[in-house]
Amino acid sequence: MAKERMPISPEVVTWARERLGYSLEALEQKRPELKKIAAWESGDSRPTYRQLESLAKELWVPVAIFFFPEPPDLPRIEESFRTLSTEQFAEIPPRIRILLHRARAFQIGLGELNDGRNPARQIVTRDLSFNVNDPVPYIARQVREFLGVSLADQFNWPDASAALKAWRTTFYDVGVTVFKDAFRESGYGGFSLYDDEFPIIYVNNSNSKSRQILTLFRELAHLLLQTSGIDRDASFRQPYQADMHRIEKKCDCLASAILVPEEDLREEILACAPDKSLAEDLACKFRVSRELIFRRFQDRGLVTNQEFKDAKQEWDSQLARAKGGVGGNYYLTKIAYLGEEYITLAFKRFYQDRIDEEELADYLAIKPKHLDQLEDTLFEVSR
Repeated sequence: MAKERMPISPEVVTWARERLGYSLEALEQKRPELKKIAAWESGDSRPTYRQLESLAKELWVPVAIFFFPEPPDLPRIEESFRTLSTEQFAEIPPRIRILLHRARAFQIGLGELNDGRNPARQIVTRDLSFNVNDPVPYIARQVREFLGVSLADQFNWPDASAALKAWRTTFYDVGVTVFKDAFRESGYGGFSLYDDEFPIIYVNNSNSKSRQILTLFRELAHLLLQTSGIDRDASFRQPYQADMHRIEKKCDCLASAILVPEEDLREEILACAPDKSLAEDLACKFRVSRELIFRRFQDRGLVTNQEFKDAKQEWDSQLARAKGGVGGNYYLTKIAYLGEEYITLAFKRFYQDRIDEEELADYLAIKPKHLDQLEDTLFEVSR
């Protein structure tokens, strides 16, 4: 008996694939059951329902969308990234695009759970206003004062993990929600999605804690300049336009200057040799990466380009060897990815009878059967 073929719209299949940046060849190779996707897009063949489910899962869309007569009229997420050209955005791989759409879903969830109004008393991206021509030290001082975190606070955090948690809470208190995930794409530290009411930052949890902290501040810089951003180690094949390059350079410098103020760095190196050993000591003190400190040495002309390159290669190798393959607790991971504040908010709305169990599970991107254990684990973590 022949399997029933689904009356899908070929144009919608093409839209869903291109939305995530997949080529036909890449998608065919990734899943054997999708080897006829080219024929589905041309209209020469139709998938079974099981094949359609597989396609929907891979392209991160509901199955029902393939039955629409034409692609939905939705805002393109790339329009939020004003520093990126169309050609540059095309270089972003499918996995990162999936996370971009997942992040947008959480951003919408924040709006719905908060009735469209950010609960923070002050929103840093709204209450501070800068432009790309403002001096970096001036912006950095204003941001640090707004965040309300002193250097003494920063120095007293026991380690980079504690620092990351403290900065994340601080960001939430000034209106910026931080989510995390395992990006599974090398070279991507994270990204930000600008919004007047609910700006968010998404961080690659696979990176070191100090690297994640740098991503937080680099993406905060993007948000302060009222644009979404991508924290990417490698350069795009298509170079930035001159004005966009200035913005990206500004974000790099600003992140570093907020975390390690220039005048404080100057005092630290007055009587010390600017070498790798000092970089390691200062990185530990400021709870930042050694690379960030050594880059500041390089910017001051205290180390050569080759010395910086050699040190970075050595430290990158150390980090690569230190990475383990041990899996963690599912519920602790979920809490780390979504953040205690967001999960608590979702459960609060559930107990207020504002949302039902299915909606709660959707907001938390979890199956309903896992909700009780997630709540219990959150309670243990929060005690």
